[in-house]
Amino acid sequence: MTDFRQDKAIYLQMAEGICDEIISGKYSPGERIPSVRELAVYLGVNANTAVRAYDNLSLQGIIQTRRGLGFFVTEDAKERILQARRLRFMDDTLPELFRQMQMLDIPVEALAEKWDEWKQNSKISNEKA
Repeated sequence: MTDFRQDKAIYLQMAEGICDEIISGKYSPGERIPSVRELAVYLGVNANTAVRAYDNLSLQGIIQTRRGLGFFVTEDAKERILQARRLRFMDDTLPELFRQMQMLDIPVEALAEKWDEWKQNSKISNEKA
């Protein structure tokens, strides 16, 4: 069973999890994803909650149903997810980050320095993996 956060509907968290798996390459374009029942059992949720998650993903054009076969990742799913998340990041996350930076008097150069440091450490970590 998965621990879900209290600040967001479970079906939305499930949909985000599937999106994360698509972005990471676990599911490729055209590939079948778990059935509603499989997902519900795996995550320990009601099947209706899994249906809502899949309905949400279908409405976004991330998955599609093939009658009698199940749900499949659309060809442009990864780009749709990245585009939506980039927009959400730019509209929601960055303004809050900038507000905090201004309040704490953190110069943008310090942010750039941390970004470069993070990229370097991330590159090293990926090479070890």
